[in-house]
Amino acid sequence: MSITRLANLIDGRLVPPLADRWLDVYEPAIGEVFAQCPDADAADVAAAVDAAQRAAPVWAAAPAEQRAGLLHRLANLIHERLDEFAELESRDSGKPVSLARQLDIPRSIANLRHFAAAALTWSSESHPMEGSAINYTLRQPLGVVGCISPWNLPLYLFTWKIAPALAAGNTVVAKPSEITPCTAALLGELAIEAGFPPGVLNIVHGRGPAVGQAIVEHPRIKAVSFTGSTATGTHIAAAAATRFKKVSLEMGGKNPAIVFADAELSDANLDTVVRSGFANQGEICLCGSRLLVQRSIYENFRERYLARVRALRVGDPNDAASDLGALVSKPHFDKVMACMTLARSEGGRVLCGGETVTVPGRCEQGWFVAPTVIEGLPNEAATNQQEIFGPVVTLIPFEDEAEALAIANGTGYGLAASLWTSDLSRAHRLAGQLDFGIVWINCWMLRDLRTPFGGMKHSGLGREGGNEALRFFTEPKNICIRY
Repeated sequence: MSITRLANLIDGRLVPPLADRWLDVYEPAIGEVFAQCPDADAADVAAAVDAAQRAAPVWAAAPAEQRAGLLHRLANLIHERLDEFAELESRDSGKPVSLARQLDIPRSIANLRHFAAAALTWSSESHPMEGSAINYTLRQPLGVVGCISPWNLPLYLFTWKIAPALAAGNTVVAKPSEITPCTAALLGELAIEAGFPPGVLNIVHGRGPAVGQAIVEHPRIKAVSFTGSTATGTHIAAAAATRFKKVSLEMGGKNPAIVFADAELSDANLDTVVRSGFANQGEICLCGSRLLVQRSIYENFRERYLARVRALRVGDPNDAASDLGALVSKPHFDKVMACMTLARSEGGRVLCGGETVTVPGRCEQGWFVAPTVIEGLPNEAATNQQEIFGPVVTLIPFEDEAEALAIANGTGYGLAASLWTSDLSRAHRLAGQLDFGIVWINCWMLRDLRTPFGGMKHSGLGREGGNEALRFFTEPKNICIRY
């Protein structure tokens, strides 16, 4: 099998790492190396920052139409090669090709198009002072910014960060995950083809302690947008604080899906509840891994729910019939399996799943795990408090609104919650009391790119999406003119 070597994008050129060190990239479905990405370090980051700094004044002064046009051009190039991107995203991450084709790549294109349009409509505020003066606000680009994205939705979240940064007039030094670097590397090639000026977008591959740390610590990088684990986000926040650097942190979640007895549980809605726990092998920060069900319907709901979970097909990501693919890496596979062992030791009853899955043929050595449902654990159990980030859902009964609210809010996380009820008053009442940055009512993963995105507590700091992202990537300056 030939091994593809990826490159960094620095100053408009595809270049190898300065130290000529490389990291293996595994295909999760078969457990074998299929590519290598640069194992870059602070020297590569410094070269990228130098290029970005040189490009920053011209890019900041470029007309919004020019920035928007290049973002649209990049979106068009991805669209022209959508199938190639989807197949590469699947090969890199283990997710079904069908999911990447339907969600990841179209959403990546939408991110670029949305912020291209936003660049043209982004407006300032003005505040007249009773006929004596007027204040207006300039929102100016910061200069060089850093974007660090995770492995679970590689291109989707990479574009979610770089698109608003570029649209707002910043130059970017971006680090994709070294576990899933391939579509970001291909995007770098297309950025050259699209005509982005050298230094405007720089992509540096490598490990977090080397590349990520260098981005956070570099004095000329004015802001860092990060999505990843709470542990890493805590480290970034501490490092950035001493440098008075802006940070946006989107981190982990232990999200509740709350089902009341009056919920309209049609087959379609029940399928959405199932999907909210197991989409992308449960490797989405928004997945509802704690499923709270009102006790009066608990037993009936459990049987209907389990029947659908057992029907989910774990298989070759290339097979259109596969609902779940492989977990992203061997270390993550081992972590998820260890979490299931912990759940059993805490007294949890495994209702389905709980074991590895062997997929015949080319995927026999892949890292596959059966969708798993566990009951019998109190909310205080470690299984209900720690993010597993895999195809594992716990069932928790509750009596009434007060208990549901206490259980839902009873973790250190606060990213997303979903609420299923036919009572509109209850929906509004609880939505206001849930300590989560996002609350879905009778739906899940229904996203509008104009809305704020982010979490509370250990799930995050700041908001991205729509104008929130543009505000983050700009510095407001008030101008006061006396008449």
